[in-house]
Amino acid sequence: MSSCNEGSDQSTVDDLILDAARSCVLDFGLRRTTLAEVARRAGVSRPTVYRRWPDTRAVVADLLTREIHVVIPGIVGDEPARIQLVRAVVEVATGMREHPLYMKILRSDPDLIMTYVIERLGTSQREIVERVSLAVAAGQVDGSIRVGDPAHIAAMVLLIAQSTVQSAGMVAEVLPADELSAELQIAIDSYLAPELAPSLAQ
Repeated sequence: MSSCNEGSDQSTVDDLILDAARSCVLDFGLRRTTLAEVARRAGVSRPTVYRRWPDTRAVVADLLTREIHVVIPGIVGDEPARIQLVRAVVEVATGMREHPLYMKILRSDPDLIMTYVIERLGTSQREIVERVSLAVAAGQVDGSIRVGDPAHIAAMVLLIAQSTVQSAGMVAEVLPADELSAELQIAIDSYLAPELAPSLAQ
């Protein structure tokens, strides 16, 4: 086997392996993806892969983190932070519902997804919470987002948005994709707005 790519810098090799893992999962599903096939497609030796990831799930977990990182927009410009954050959350949720890799894993190996729904936060989820926390803090400064612990608010935003990604199919008959995005926008915007109804604030 040729190992010419192993002379590349580490980030390049990592990307080659993650790209190969992506193609394997899309072709075979997670359960049938092997590190040997990932190494073959990446053009590297199996030890090169094993030095970085102990098993297929570890590779795919980092792959999901990379894929989610790509679709997370930044909070920049002069618009109020709440407007930008709401738009970003809806865009990310919509993007994940249409993401071929995420949907393939959700269908072929839902146990991996459920690990991060029920048991613990994954790396990508922690990154989302951190980014949302920063946006919430910025919104509290500009007055567009209500008071409260930014991390707590960010975690709740994650839970709301995550449910619309994972359970969209369950309600598709009564809440089609476009309407789901619109309702998510209303839900997140209302949750972040600085003024709560008196009955809810008490």
